[in-house]
Amino acid sequence: MERVRLIVYSDYLCPWCYLAEHRLERLKAELGDAVEFEWRSFLLRPRPEPGRDLERFMRYTQSWLRPAAEPDAPVFRVWESTAGPPTHSVPAHLVAKAAAALGAEAFAALHTRLLRAYFEQSRDISRVDTLRALWGEAGLPEAGFAACSDPGLLERTLTEHNEAVSLGITGVPALRVAGTDAFVTGAQPLETYRRWIERLRAGVLDEAS
Repeated sequence: MERVRLIVYSDYLCPWCYLAEHRLERLKAELGDAVEFEWRSFLLRPRPEPGRDLERFMRYTQSWLRPAAEPDAPVFRVWESTAGPPTHSVPAHLVAKAAAALGAEAFAALHTRLLRAYFEQSRDISRVDTLRALWGEAGLPEAGFAACSDPGLLERTLTEHNEAVSLGITGVPALRVAGTDAFVTGAQPLETYRRWIERLRAGVLDEAS
């Protein structure tokens, strides 16, 4: 049976992306090889903004309580650290792509850790020392971390972002059916994602028959 392949545009600094990721990973656990998610970059903060006000940022993180109150939500905590706020989105995407170059398991190990570190543990995932620590916590080979500075990864990150914008995507999370321009935006309820994937699977089966 052919699988459904969905491309997910997401940013590691987006609380609604974390909610969507948690729901999609639950579906992946349910459906196994019937569905495949490919995570691509969308940059809510594409350029460094040093000197952001920490107190203002901490007040902003109160808004994370909205996705936290949704059904099937992961753990969110209002910011508790004196570190941060993150300067921009790019560093987390680069380290995720460096992990992906080591294989799907390496990416999965780091991908969720990045989100959990930011939204649950109040860790600034734009800092190199934080990213290096998460890399080690994921059990990835130390030498591989240097790939984060590969210009090719930055180019790929920007290309994915620009691809999403060219499709008309202005916010994330956004899910696109691979091979088409059709996409769904927003952190949809788990059952909505489930029904959508089931319909896509039925369409694949009809096409093949």
